[in-house]
Amino acid sequence: MAKQGAASMLALALVLGTFAAIPTVVESIGVCYGVNGNGLPSAGDVVQLYQSNNINLMRIYFPDTNALQALSNTNIGLIMDVPNSDLGSIASDPNAAATWVQNNVQAFPGVSFRYIAVGNEVSGGDTNNILPAMQNINNALNNAGLGSIKVSTAVQSGVTQGFPPSQGSFSQGYMGPIAQYLQSTGAPLLANVYPYFSWQGNQGQIDINYALFTSSGTVVQDGGNAYQNLFDALVDTFYSALENAGAGNVNIVVSESGWPSAGGDGASTGNAQTYNQNLINHVGQGTPKRPGSIETYIFAMFNEDQKPGAETERHFGLFNPDKSPAYNINF
Repeated sequence: MAKQGAASMLALALVLGTFAAIPTVVESIGVCYGVNGNGLPSAGDVVQLYQSNNINLMRIYFPDTNALQALSNTNIGLIMDVPNSDLGSIASDPNAAATWVQNNVQAFPGVSFRYIAVGNEVSGGDTNNILPAMQNINNALNNAGLGSIKVSTAVQSGVTQGFPPSQGSFSQGYMGPIAQYLQSTGAPLLANVYPYFSWQGNQGQIDINYALFTSSGTVVQDGGNAYQNLFDALVDTFYSALENAGAGNVNIVVSESGWPSAGGDGASTGNAQTYNQNLINHVGQGTPKRPGSIETYIFAMFNEDQKPGAETERHFGLFNPDKSPAYNINF
């Protein structure tokens, strides 16, 4: 993303000192836009909310026609998912992939597509469909003259194993060929990175300060790399896994990260504010293994009261349905 105007935007952020400046300092921050909630604003209002807060990156989880129309000619960079339910048909039929690209990408020439995420945290037998579906979507984009849009898949930290981060490897056999394919196409791996869930499941072993970016010093020393926060450790475990899979040139885009404000252990407005503020401040510097800005998407724009699963799943929003901030983020 262009760095022009960063200094002037920083000055603006310092003057505003409010949530409205969310990604002006670190332009590699985006926000995921989920729609599993009652009373959410229209897509047009949501896009205006992104623009008014200078949020320049978005992820959507299916080809949402209303969102795509609202995004046209805004220059908001977009990750768009191929839903898990479509993987089988797209993996088995190149024509289905071509139709999907025609209907959902070519039909919206004013949208700044960055990545197509072929599946999100796919599990079970559907994992066999990920790579062929990626290949078919990638070929369809190339055939349409849209090869600059990179094709990947979004995975969670459970596809990796190993500690410390330098010992990271993929725990799932299907990931090696995917990693090598990404290396061949120059696409990044999309990784959903949640220190909250790692901490929640291992509270006896992991200090919450390590998860919240608030540790006072090094927590894990891994050779020459010192880890003061769990986010870096999780990301670098992915990088080690890519290296071990023969795909060390693949970059990582953090396609989701966040902290719930209610609904479970450690889930509070204060912790959510602390985590997301520190995440915004941190991702511009990268990890011990890979210094440099990390393109990162906070989950999520809104609390989604219709989301299934644990109660925390319904409390990741930065904004309430009335577009008011769930809590303030200050620069």
